[in-house]
Parts: sequence; C-alpha cells; structure tokens
Amino acid sequence: MRTSRTTCLVITVALSFATWSLNAQERKAGRPAVPGTHGLVSAGHPLAATAGLRMLLAGGNAIDASIATLATLNVVRPQMSGAGGNGFFTIYDSATHQVYSLNATGAAPAALDASKRTADELAKGIYAGVVPGLFGGWVVALERFGTMSLAEVLAPAIDYAENGHPIEASVVGAIEAEIDLFRKYDSSRREFLLDGNAPSPNESVRRSDLAGTFHKLVDAEQRALKQGKSRSEALQAAFDRFYKGDLAHEMARFYEQNDGLFTLDDFAAYEPIWAEPVHTHYRGYDVYTTPTTSRGGLEVVLQLNLVERFDIASMGHNSPETLHVIAEAIKLAKADIYSVVADPNKSEQPTDWLVSKARARTRSQSIDLGQAMAYPEPDARGPATNDAPQPYAAIAADDERSYPGSTDSFSIIDAFGNAVACTPTHGSRFGTSVVVGRTGLTFNNGTRHGSTAPYPEHVNYARGGQIPILNNSPILVMKDGEPILAVGTPGGETIGQTQFQVLLNILDFEMPIQEALEAARISLVAEPNFYRAGSKVMVRIENRIDASAVSGLKALGHEVELADGWALGSMQGILKDLATGAWLAGADPRRGAYAVGY
Repeated sequence: MRTSRTTCLVITVALSFATWSLNAQERKAGRPAVPGTHGLVSAGHPLAATAGLRMLLAGGNAIDASIATLATLNVVRPQMSGAGGNGFFTIYDSATHQVYSLNATGAAPAALDASKRTADELAKGIYAGVVPGLFGGWVVALERFGTMSLAEVLAPAIDYAENGHPIEASVVGAIEAEIDLFRKYDSSRREFLLDGNAPSPNESVRRSDLAGTFHKLVDAEQRALKQGKSRSEALQAAFDRFYKGDLAHEMARFYEQNDGLFTLDDFAAYEPIWAEPVHTHYRGYDVYTTPTTSRGGLEVVLQLNLVERFDIASMGHNSPETLHVIAEAIKLAKADIYSVVADPNKSEQPTDWLVSKARARTRSQSIDLGQAMAYPEPDARGPATNDAPQPYAAIAADDERSYPGSTDSFSIIDAFGNAVACTPTHGSRFGTSVVVGRTGLTFNNGTRHGSTAPYPEHVNYARGGQIPILNNSPILVMKDGEPILAVGTPGGETIGQTQFQVLLNILDFEMPIQEALEAARISLVAEPNFYRAGSKVMVRIENRIDASAVSGLKALGHEVELADGWALGSMQGILKDLATGAWLAGADPRRGAYAVGY
C-alpha cells in the first residue's frame, strides 16, 4: 500500500435531514451520500469516523485509518467492540490487486469445561469469554499493510480516553443494563461508573485505565524504535507486551484472584489468522467476505447463490414475492451453516461444498413460491457423505436459547485504491461485562450460546482452546478486478441477513448507497435457535414496509411481527458510481453511524 501527503483538503460530512436541500417528496433517503475524492470513512460513531479520516489527512492509508477507527470505537462505543474483543477484516490491497481476510478472534480458555457452567455463566461474568483477538489484529494489519506507527493511530483514542468525550446515550443505556455486574468488581466500577451509577447522556467521561493500556502499548513500540529496531519489530514489541508481558500478567492475575479460567498460557498462545476470503460470483460481481470462524460471511454467500436463479429485480423491491424468497433463502442458509461451521483448527470445514453453485441450484429447489417452509433440516447430502444429520439430544428449554450480540462495523477507501471493511465485536453488550484488572478491557463473551451451540455433541459446542463462531461478515464487492463496494453492519444474528438485503438493493435494484442502506428490511429470529430444525421462525418486518407486503407474507404462511421502522442492523458502506467513477459513502441512521470524506 502507498502513502502520500495531501495539502488542500475539503472535508465533507454526512449532513442532517434538516439541512438537505431536496424537497421531501423527492427524497428516497433521509440523508445524502457523502462524496470523497481522496478518501472516505463510514463508521458507527462520528468521533470514530473522524479519527480514521485524520489518518487519511495525515497521509496514511486505509489500514492506518482502520486502526485509528477501531481504537476510537473502543473508547466511545465500548459496549460494542474494543481491543479485548474480536473481529474480522476484509482488505483489498491495490499493490497486489488481492483481497485478504484477517480473522482476529481468540479461543476459549484451555481450562473451560462448559458442562460445569450454566448458560448464563457462559454468557456473562467471570467464567465467560474468549482470549482478546482484536488487538492482535490491529498490530498484524498495521504491520502488513499500514504505513504509520501505533503511536500515531492510537493518538485520537488516547485523547478521548484521557481528556474525556461526551458519552452517547446508547452507551449510557448499555451501562445501565449491565450495572449490577459492573458494581461487582472494583475494576468495572472505576472504568464505567460515576459514584456507583451510570453517567448521564452527553456527560464528559474518561477511560483512564484503557488510556493507560494504550500508553503502555505505544511505549513498547517507541522504546523498540529508539533501540534501533525495525517498524515490524517495534509493532511486535507492542503485541508481545499485550499477550506475553505485563499486560498479560495483569489479565492473568485478575482472573486468578477472581476464580476465573484465563492463564498466561491462554494469552501467549494467541495468533491472528490470515485466511482465504469466502468468494462468490453474483450477476457479474465478485463478492468477498469472511471465512470461518465467521458464519456470517458464508451465510451471505449462500443466500446470494440460493436466490440467483430468481429474477429478483422483476419481482419488485420489498414485494411479498421478493421478501418471501429472501426469507426462504435465509432459512436454508442458516440450516446448512449452523450444522457444520466451527473452528477450522478443530474440525474440517466444508467451505467449498457450502458455497458450491451446483449445490445452491439444487438446494434452492426447496423454495416454494407459494408456501413458506418450516425451518428445515440441514442439507441431508452432507459435505462428503450421504449420511443424514442426527437430531440433537433434548436439553432444558432455557439452555437452548441464544444470547444476542453487540457489534460495530466500518468501511474505508483511500486515495491509493485500497479498501477495507471491518466488523469488530464484543459479542453481547460489553462482552463479559467484566473489566479485567487495570487494563480497562472487557473480553468478548464468545462462549455464550448462539456463538456456541448448546448441544454437547455439536461441533461448535464451547470447548477449551476452541474459537467460537461469530456472525461478522465485512464485505468487498469487485467489478472487473477493481473494488466498487465496501460494506458491513452490526446486528448479531441479523448481520448476514441485513447485508444480503443491502447487496440485493445495490446489485439487483441498482439503488445508490444511502438509499440502499436506509431501505426498510426484514430479519428472521428462531425459537429456540437456528441450530435445531423445526424451530419456530418469526419474520420481523420494519413497519415502514408497505402493509400489502405484510399481508402477502402472512398469506404465504409466514409468522410475522412488526418492528420499529428503524430497528434492524446499522449498515455502513462506500459505493463507486460505475457511470461516473465517483465514490460515495453512506451511513445508516438506525444508530449513530456517520460518514466523512475529503
């Protein structure tokens, strides 16, 4: 990746609905798309988006901007993601003309015996969690493709953590929801509470322990540079301080003193994974996204393959027919993926079989345009055998339910032709909701049901040393070998579903980016979960969708539930206008997402 200095700059920012000049009757989106000549960042919080933009303005590239964005999200949206969490990058490098996938996800502690823990203990608290993967991802991405130092890219986050920033109302609500667990540990009270209570919205708050951790990591890098070591060696020094040095010792000490399971060996064993992206060719476009240990990337690709034989565009956007096909494709994809996807280091993953076009054509014959299917059995042919899958043993109903997730996402393009989509996550809100000693970090609660299977015989059951499955699936779309779209979303179980629909909006219905992100959508939820065939599936519909679509889905046999008009997911995306060559960024108004460019 190349870098250069830019002098005369004009920053364009996502404008509010009130300041947009178009007549209300002419609008198909509540916000304008944001143009960028030299670079664009669309992220889940305005301060995070501008932190990334600051790196681009300083001559950095998309990866430099990505790490600044990630670190700032850790400060300003700590319930969603952070250095103690996990995540995935999908990266296009213009120097090599290749797409890369980076899996920054950690494993459960080696000492975990899930059979001795309740579902709630695996979801929250001292016995939940996986090794922090995301910080390691920051370092290896910066080392391989970035140009700036850790000191430079962490500077905005350190500033907001040390000197304070107005806390967003959604963060306050998340703190209030976790306040009983926060009050249990001095470390959590110190980092998130004021006099034992949640702060007020827009109150200036500091993250002193997190700032201290970031300072230590920068110090490790800068000391190494002063000793004459290379940039790569200096970044490795920061990595080692986190996973093997005093920060690792502090994390291990905290867990030992509080009867937890993590040890120094768990942290020292961690390595981020560069992997081959999952890929499909859809209607002339190449779609790249994340492999296992994400199921979301596979889900998006399978869903696209399943609907490719249908003339989606002629069915009409958000018509009953289109929404029916979307819902049926989601069911089939989830049934197949949930049956087999797990840590590829622990079991062979049938990725080629899952994404096969031939398999999709056969599997899609299960879609009856006149009738909704029950939540199906997984593909009985199996990846390499004709053996039908066996049903799971009965367990307590409360232990089968899945726990929701909390996630962030952002997209970045730079002046050098590079593109990044990244989806970091804490799992559920604040992950484990336990601040680990003086680090200021909370860990991703990947051991929770949903990210793991509740059934002991399942390949994705929570096991010591195994990486649980996330749903993150940042996506890059290519046309004729060049990137045209970077997109991603938070949303837990809805991530793959939301991205699927937005891709259809763009690739089939030819919507511009902001309209595609804002368009009303659906999501499927399953009771008790998507692991068990026969689960009750409910189609949630944002209530902005025309009433005829709702009645049409009901007539086809779908169980339907209306949701708030702006409830499902929160996409960020950057799209190239193929007619003009212009890059335009969109930010979903469903949450606090913001797009900026110059």
